[in-house]
Amino acid sequence: MEQMSKELQTAVNAARAAGAITLEKLGELTEREIHAKESKDFVTEVDKRCEAAITAIIMADFPEDSLLSEEGTIRKGSSGRTWIVDPLDGTLNFIHSFPVFSISIALKNERDDLLAGVVFQPLLEELFSAERGKGAYLNGRRISVSNRTDSNSFLIATGLPFKEYHYLEAYFGMLKEVIEHSAGVRRAGSAAIDLAYTACGRFDGFWEYRLFPWDFAAGALLVREAGGSVTGFGGESDLFGQQSIIAGNSVTHPLLLDQAKRHFTA
Repeated sequence: MEQMSKELQTAVNAARAAGAITLEKLGELTEREIHAKESKDFVTEVDKRCEAAITAIIMADFPEDSLLSEEGTIRKGSSGRTWIVDPLDGTLNFIHSFPVFSISIALKNERDDLLAGVVFQPLLEELFSAERGKGAYLNGRRISVSNRTDSNSFLIATGLPFKEYHYLEAYFGMLKEVIEHSAGVRRAGSAAIDLAYTACGRFDGFWEYRLFPWDFAAGALLVREAGGSVTGFGGESDLFGQQSIIAGNSVTHPLLLDQAKRHFTA
């Protein structure tokens, strides 16, 4: 792996600090530490502690940068760059001690180009990292998207609707097609992990409707630097204007994109 930039090293340090907090509290949460943001959407004191730790590390190294984090930390800097943070992606999994959750940190410039990204799975000690133009890595070893081309062997990831139901018919219509044109479908509950696994070839593709920048920013850079494609449901490459994401290799991405265009008209 090439020498890390200061930006990527900062992201790694911040992710590891947050990961240590999650491991301290996994299985130890009390009801008083779990709060409902809205129906079926939760935040815990661990999310908040992770966000505070990440923010402190980033701002210490780059005080002129902006920051956008899922749990509400927003800082406006003067540099034109923005750090995009999900301090605990997979909160519901964490609450239930289901061992699939991650920390996601990305950096973009004023043109919305993704510059650096990290997805960290603390339980597995798996650190996915990427910098623009420098490739994607898992624990320092270069990774690439899968080279599978036979739909009968595809393993595809997705996220199920859990709050908004107006698009259920479109979603399940697409899901039916994906099931018919793959070996299997998985729903892990962390979009950051889904994208990281697509980047390293564990998944052959991923799609999800209704995501936020902190859900996909780091993972999208991982997939692109691993040789894959990531777009919106209409094929848009500018992800920050979208809320729905498709990722995959040279075969699965166009396949999923075609299916999405037919089932989601808006």
